[in-house]
Amino acid sequence: MDVKTIKKTEIRRLPNRHWLRDITTAFAGLIILLLSLSPAIAQQKNKPDNATPVKVDPVRMSPYTQTIPLIGRFVARQRGDVATRVSGAVSKINVDVGDRVNTGDVIATLVRDRLEWQLNLQRAEVSNYTARAETKKASVALLQKEMQRITSLKKSPAFSQARLDDKEQQILVAKSELVEAEASVRKARATLKLTEIDFKDAKILAPFNGVVAQKHTSAGSYLNVGSKIVTLIDDRTLEIEADVPSMRVAGLTPGTDVAGIFDQADRIETKVRAIVPEENPQTRTRAVRFTPILPNGQKGLAANQSVTLYLPHGELKNVLSVHKDAILNRRGMKLVIVPTDGRVAFRPVTLGEAVGNRFVVLSGLKDGEMVVIRGNERLRPKQAISYDGMPEPAEDSPGGQPKAENTPEKKSEG
Repeated sequence: MDVKTIKKTEIRRLPNRHWLRDITTAFAGLIILLLSLSPAIAQQKNKPDNATPVKVDPVRMSPYTQTIPLIGRFVARQRGDVATRVSGAVSKINVDVGDRVNTGDVIATLVRDRLEWQLNLQRAEVSNYTARAETKKASVALLQKEMQRITSLKKSPAFSQARLDDKEQQILVAKSELVEAEASVRKARATLKLTEIDFKDAKILAPFNGVVAQKHTSAGSYLNVGSKIVTLIDDRTLEIEADVPSMRVAGLTPGTDVAGIFDQADRIETKVRAIVPEENPQTRTRAVRFTPILPNGQKGLAANQSVTLYLPHGELKNVLSVHKDAILNRRGMKLVIVPTDGRVAFRPVTLGEAVGNRFVVLSGLKDGEMVVIRGNERLRPKQAISYDGMPEPAEDSPGGQPKAENTPEKKSEG
């Protein structure tokens, strides 16, 4: 093979220039893509793997006033004995202890046979007296017509003054008898109405919504007027009563907000409704009524259930506070979790009194620091966590590893 033939073969083996340009363009695009993804890759590399999601809340300043604890009790605004208004034997009791009744429900029924026949008798008397009154009215009308005829004969020789005077007297007597008959009708109707009321009252109705607390009689018993049948308590309109020392009453006015706790855990907000203007000379206290602001669906409250009220005392001031759900009790210490570079860091705190759903912080935290309030029960020291708005880990702590810190376990070792 000569030299010319070899050169032609090599020229045919050279790649197409357009194909080389496409490769160069694709390679440049790959480099640009890698350069654009490098910050995200580096950022993802710095984030801890398998981070546990939690919820945090900031430590902040809250308004606070010193309070004085005081024991109060729930009382029913409506409570009383339901009594019978008529005498009679009990025919039926429709309720039992613990039953809930509404206004107008039949609680008990008395035997009403005698009252029913008495009603029939008095209706007949009303009809009888009404008929008598109508007869008297007709008699008066007849006598008045006769007197008119006699009067029309005054200029006639047949006129008699004596007859006219007699007729006037007869009319006066008839009118008196008519008035008496009408009075008898009204009396009979009144008696009938009273019997109808007794007949109606023989069914004892619930005067208000409530729960049957006690039952004082049973079927077959004979009751006199005023005898107790059941005791009702309206547990849906409970309010709080507390005996407040007289020296503390001056700081309370209707509408004052007062916090409280019942069942040793449930918090409640109340407002002063009224201050009873009567002082107990033995305890030097005055009864104060508070209206509780109960959450929707709150159940299980009972009359005379105790509640601790915290009466405000002193001036209002701002204090550092932390959410109550951030507090953990570990080995006799009160701790909170302060996220540090995406990791769990326990910190002991000293707490003061409660301020709503928060606690006063005496030491251990600073204003603006974040603490974990959800998902903190099972976290371990240095465990990776994440939450909304979490800042990026510091550069001097790669991978989110926090600096060495005193955890509860390390402190216990020392």
